[in-house]
Amino acid sequence: MKIRPLAQGLALAGAVATALLAAPATAQQKFVTIGTGGVTGVYYAAGGAICRLVNKDRAKHGIRCSVESTGGSVFNVNTIKAGELDLGFAQSDVQYNATKGVNQFKDGPVADLRAVFAVHPEPFTVVARKEAGITKFEDFKGKRFNVGNPGSGTRASMEELLAALGWKMSDFSLASELKADEHGPALCDGKIDGFYYGVGHPSANIQDPTTTCGAKLVPLTGPVIDKLVEAKPYYAKVTIPAGLYPNNPQATPTYGVVATVVASAKTPADTIYAVTKAVFDNFDEFKKLHPALANLKPEDMIKNGLSAPLHDGAARYYKEKGWLK
Repeated sequence: MKIRPLAQGLALAGAVATALLAAPATAQQKFVTIGTGGVTGVYYAAGGAICRLVNKDRAKHGIRCSVESTGGSVFNVNTIKAGELDLGFAQSDVQYNATKGVNQFKDGPVADLRAVFAVHPEPFTVVARKEAGITKFEDFKGKRFNVGNPGSGTRASMEELLAALGWKMSDFSLASELKADEHGPALCDGKIDGFYYGVGHPSANIQDPTTTCGAKLVPLTGPVIDKLVEAKPYYAKVTIPAGLYPNNPQATPTYGVVATVVASAKTPADTIYAVTKAVFDNFDEFKKLHPALANLKPEDMIKNGLSAPLHDGAARYYKEKGWLK
């Protein structure tokens, strides 16, 4: 009779010991998630590149990084604010609006939003169906046009452009709200005549319709654009290089924003430090992980398009490198 309680006691002690041994390993493992955009966009690929470098040194810092495909910039900022994402990509204009509490954030600024670093430029890219006879943006009046999904930075910038032009959504015969992954197939299927998309280049999202159905890139230029770029600190004029995409031998002048990585002030400084260190300590490798990252320079990445205060974890790394006083 006495043996059973002893056996039970030993089993219990063994279970407790096992739990105690397992506890530190579980506690050490930290998970971070980066909110990106559509799976064919550059955000998703760039997020994957960051996570790859973070996970390479997981044994040292105990952080496991994963990416999540999301609705884009505005969605990412709101989800970071809600504490459901650790980091996320946001267009520089969306970061500015969130910091100032304007446009999509007119209910109030996102006080805890923090900048980590900037990534690639994102020219606003207008693509037209080959048969639509479009040579300039104004030709889309009365046509079927994809304005971007609500919650995306593309949609926010589209609304700013329309306001500058004095247009309404009703000036299109159809203002569709397809996600970035859907607008290329819709264009080639003849369901829309064009779309507008803020994206780093080269992008599979633009490669597909230019290859599949000979879609054409349309310039975004003129006095209205000049005035818009002059008035907004987060915009700059950009040119999409000639011959980057099939059936588009010409250079395409436009304007755009910068992709940025943001976090919450509540995201631990050690976590952001580890992510920042992973990218910049492996910078040559990072630039090779996607063509849109190929021409990045650290001195631009720590200031361009960053209107939110720098996260303490990122600032710590930049000071160590002597990049920040």
